[in-house]
Amino acid sequence: MKTKTCAKINIGLNVVSRREDGYHNLETIFYPVPLYDTLDLVKSDDGTSGRCELSASGIEVCGEVSDNLVVRAYGLLHERYTLPSVRVQLHKDIPSQAGLGGGSSDAAAMLKLLNRCCDLGISDDELCLLARELGADCPFFIHSTPVYATGIGDEFEPVPEMSSRLSGMYLVMVKPPVSVSTGQAYSLVKPHAATYCCREIAGESIERWKELLVNDFEYSVFSQFPVLAEVKASLYAHGADYVQMSGSGSTIFALYKKEPVGLPKYDADTFTYITKL
Repeated sequence: MKTKTCAKINIGLNVVSRREDGYHNLETIFYPVPLYDTLDLVKSDDGTSGRCELSASGIEVCGEVSDNLVVRAYGLLHERYTLPSVRVQLHKDIPSQAGLGGGSSDAAAMLKLLNRCCDLGISDDELCLLARELGADCPFFIHSTPVYATGIGDEFEPVPEMSSRLSGMYLVMVKPPVSVSTGQAYSLVKPHAATYCCREIAGESIERWKELLVNDFEYSVFSQFPVLAEVKASLYAHGADYVQMSGSGSTIFALYKKEPVGLPKYDADTFTYITKL
């Protein structure tokens, strides 16, 4: 059984406070974008249970196989249900450590695949609760529709109007060959009450986004990786209507009302992707 699972971008990201549990309270909009990983799951025919064999292709997968969120998603369900052993082929087109949610998306897709192929009968609401155990943004990928996210990024309010607002725009994503550790990004950010709530600003005309809509991680991450600030400036210089880093980095995305022409030429190690929304 095969499925595709999308990436996301953050439209605005306010880190508003540090919690007593060490996490941070956020305000952001998660927006699904048409860049996909592919999972192909086959149940083992040897009658065994409890083993998930993962292989990968495409963009390099970071970390140990046992730590991969696809394997952890299998383990999470195996704690609750009797699952057959499975083989999973993961083809990566979403770069890792890029602020695009690729790992979380893969984990959510694995939960949904197992639910379908093993006839577990788990509701979407239950899948969201399970996904939350794998990562704060994992539940978003159960439905992959635009949401305003608060809490630690796991409390969602639908914002369906964002789809119509961005429909027809061009999206450019650029990830230089640097990776930003989520832990490092959070250790450097300085939480503060948002001057403008991104949920409200996103409802303004896109011409105002450049002035009012921010990602609080940019200041500290750009100081560590100046190339990201250079990419952002270059995309604005080439006519972008709005440019922002996604999540805690290291992808810079740009929105264009008209099809972009004459975009900067980046080196071969830089991931680039252009699509129409």
